[in-house]
Amino acid sequence: MDILSRVRRLREEEDSLKWEGTFAEYLQIIKERPEVAQTAHSRVYNMIKSSGVEERDGKKMYHFFGKEIFGLESALERLVEEYFHPAARRLDVRKRILLLMGPVSGGKSTIVTLLKRGLEQYSRTDEGAVYAIKGCPMHEDPLHLIPQHLREDFYKEFGIRIEGSLSPLNTMRLEQDYGGRIEDVKIERIFFSEDRRVGIGTFTPSDPKSQDIADLTGSIDFSTIAEFGSESDPRAYRFDGELNKANRGMMEFQEMLKLDEKFLWHLLSLTQEGNFKAGRFALISADELIVAHTNETEYRAFISNKKNEALHSRIIVMPIPYNLKVREEERIYEKMIRESDMAHVHIAPHALRAAAIFSVLTRLETPKKQGIDLIKKMKLYDGENVEGFNSVDVQDLKNEYPNEGMNGIDPRYIINRISSAIIRKEVPSINALDVLRSLKDGLNQHASISDEDREKYMNYIAVARKEYDEIAKNEVQKAFVYSYEESAKHLMNNYLDNVEAFCNKNKLRDPITGEEMNPDEKLMRSIEEQIGVSENAKRAFREEILIRLSAFARKGKRFDYNSHERLREAIQKKLFADLKDVVKITTSSKTPDEAQLKKINEVVARLIDEHGYDSNSANELLRYVGSLLNR
Repeated sequence: MDILSRVRRLREEEDSLKWEGTFAEYLQIIKERPEVAQTAHSRVYNMIKSSGVEERDGKKMYHFFGKEIFGLESALERLVEEYFHPAARRLDVRKRILLLMGPVSGGKSTIVTLLKRGLEQYSRTDEGAVYAIKGCPMHEDPLHLIPQHLREDFYKEFGIRIEGSLSPLNTMRLEQDYGGRIEDVKIERIFFSEDRRVGIGTFTPSDPKSQDIADLTGSIDFSTIAEFGSESDPRAYRFDGELNKANRGMMEFQEMLKLDEKFLWHLLSLTQEGNFKAGRFALISADELIVAHTNETEYRAFISNKKNEALHSRIIVMPIPYNLKVREEERIYEKMIRESDMAHVHIAPHALRAAAIFSVLTRLETPKKQGIDLIKKMKLYDGENVEGFNSVDVQDLKNEYPNEGMNGIDPRYIINRISSAIIRKEVPSINALDVLRSLKDGLNQHASISDEDREKYMNYIAVARKEYDEIAKNEVQKAFVYSYEESAKHLMNNYLDNVEAFCNKNKLRDPITGEEMNPDEKLMRSIEEQIGVSENAKRAFREEILIRLSAFARKGKRFDYNSHERLREAIQKKLFADLKDVVKITTSSKTPDEAQLKKINEVVARLIDEHGYDSNSANELLRYVGSLLNR
């Protein structure tokens, strides 16, 4: 019953938003709130901005897309700043069709769906309120009622530009129903809805032989011709095509480039002049954002056809590549799993990461930059620190291949293979090895992959497995460390004492005997070598640590275990290296003694409580790491 009360409350809220009045009253509204009279492109841009924008690493992050689109920050910034923003300012790009081009399952349809759902919600807010001539099937802009010769004066008084002419139907209604008195014309607030065909339209190509142009522009209602006497009487016409219904909002052209040419001709006038031809009427004005999407192969075929030159010049192409960040790819899989019937299955930690490493590798181009391989490139793209490289190198790598990410394995394939792994294993838990095995099996059945790509992808699965092996070993070794944080802090403080003495050329005092001694070079190197600090670079590294230590002290902050990322990594690896033999013996013993069994149970409990495993996947992880350490 709670859901019914919520539905009732929602209905009451919608009723409270409704408004109806005369054109004279509407003018009063736009005098107080000029944003009500904004164009379709402006409304979309302001809708995106209203959700919030933040700058991160020099990139604008739009919260509007944040919960559904992952790893496409650059593409989305370009979409908003190079299309929606100038279009909202009435620059010429608003007279172009927006074509999202990219590989399958790359996020094109999701972006369009977000814009549609967003407009539906935004039209229910004060900032996004939309008003139309009451009873108009095209939800026409009330300002079209202002005669052409008065529009310059209107702009001077209201600061609002009026574009477009009154439609044939409303021209007739103005004369017949209102005697030409525009101030009395009824105006109503409308709410965008794709289901109700208000301000949002979708056009899907079908068989060219059976598809009718009326699907786009409406059609004559032959049953009313006897009543109204002529096909050119607007009352005898159904203004119910997708272009009619999408007026004031947006229309999605699904697979636009598959359409027959005669359908695309209507877009030439609509994009450039803001009107289209329907029936035996003068040109009909329409203010709408037209979004289409296609893949790269179809787009190349389209532009190679000379017949399409006129339309091609009226298209702005926005590439939507695959995501190239491992962490964001994991989020894509998590989202797809949440939306599926697999949500009840326990997926062990790092299983999705292993799959993400594989899929991102298939999308990356081999770097030309010296000293960097595909793995390092992947890690740099993911925001990880790679010795000897910085953010400038990341930008250089991106500049090498501007269209990187337009090929590779798509997220749907990964989810399909995860589903297959779940069904095959018939247990409520799967791990990284199950996923990688399923991916490998699937490549042999993937008809669209060439033999060359298949061999390359098989190598990437091996690379993903190798990366997972390191993750798995670290995970188990970390779980074996009793009071891990305390051990790490103790080792770090010991290291810092020695570094401080080394840099200041001082001696240390033994805490037990009290005698003076030199800094422990062996200890310091055993830690520094874990992260590849060479003998020649050790002084610079230690001085960097000391500078960081002093900076924290000046600011009254405490330098702790998490204050220096590379030092923390070195401490972890040193602890793991010291524990390796203990882990090896305990995990690989076929008949563990009582002490070993107790230790195993403690580790399993820690993996479950602190690392997100279930009992099944924790025990599988231990067995696997034991076999790795014994190789």
